[in-house]
Amino acid sequence: MKKNIVILGATGTVGSKISEILLKEGHQVTLIVRDLNKVEKLKHLGAETIAGDITDVDTLTNAFKNADSAFILLPDNVKAENTRAYQRQVTGILIKAIESSGIKHIVNMSSLGSHMHEGNGIMGGTGEQEVRLNQLNDVNVLHIRSAYFMENFLRTIGLVKKMGINGTVADGDHAIPMVATRDVAEIAAKHLATLDFDGKNVHAVMGPRDYTYREFTSIIGKAIGKDELPYVQLPVEQVKQTFLGNGFSEDFVDNLLEMGTAIKSGFMNYQKRDDSTTTSTTVEDFVNEVYLPFYNKE
Repeated sequence: MKKNIVILGATGTVGSKISEILLKEGHQVTLIVRDLNKVEKLKHLGAETIAGDITDVDTLTNAFKNADSAFILLPDNVKAENTRAYQRQVTGILIKAIESSGIKHIVNMSSLGSHMHEGNGIMGGTGEQEVRLNQLNDVNVLHIRSAYFMENFLRTIGLVKKMGINGTVADGDHAIPMVATRDVAEIAAKHLATLDFDGKNVHAVMGPRDYTYREFTSIIGKAIGKDELPYVQLPVEQVKQTFLGNGFSEDFVDNLLEMGTAIKSGFMNYQKRDDSTTTSTTVEDFVNEVYLPFYNKE
């Protein structure tokens, strides 16, 4: 049976893939986006689009009213002077829209590490959002706790090309779960379409296995013909100044960097791995099918 499904974040790496999957399955998909020009491909596939912002409670409420399910998330705001206050504001708006609309099934984009509420940077807000959504009455909520996105390595292509290194502020030798966003999208889309969850639940999505940043970098190096491509743990202050120079607020940057530097603490390895949390796309698959095309295009 085809469903009426609302998607927030349809221009993002996960939301866009969820939308495409559901549209190709024949569901009625409504996208709430700020820039309608960015979802032209999805409109051609049959999506209904509404120009709106995640802070517009009336737009969200009206969209949720006739929906069987909705995909929600906590988007970054790189200009926020107080990141946690911004996150709490968005969570409050989402909850008000859910309660006012009467929608019964919510798939919430969360993250591994959201069992903690301090010391994990940005994820402190996703953890708090989980708790607040769990307090909703008569609403079924599924939290997708995703591993570190493999797509994050696309952001350092410029560094690889210009400096001949790959690097972030994270420790290079601490293995964590890493996942391709297409695997996350497939799982989220299935839950949105089948409504196969009751009450409050967590579905962790952890990729095929744990990888270190150095191992990931080595796989990239082999693929691009630079077998000795090194991974370098970048100085926090240097990276911070780069972000600030790009117009990010200091509080957002501090939260972002805390998330990266805290990886070695093990907060990303809390979730137990089993068949339900393990997905198929390996780093080798990702590098060959996604990273290389981006690398060659840049």
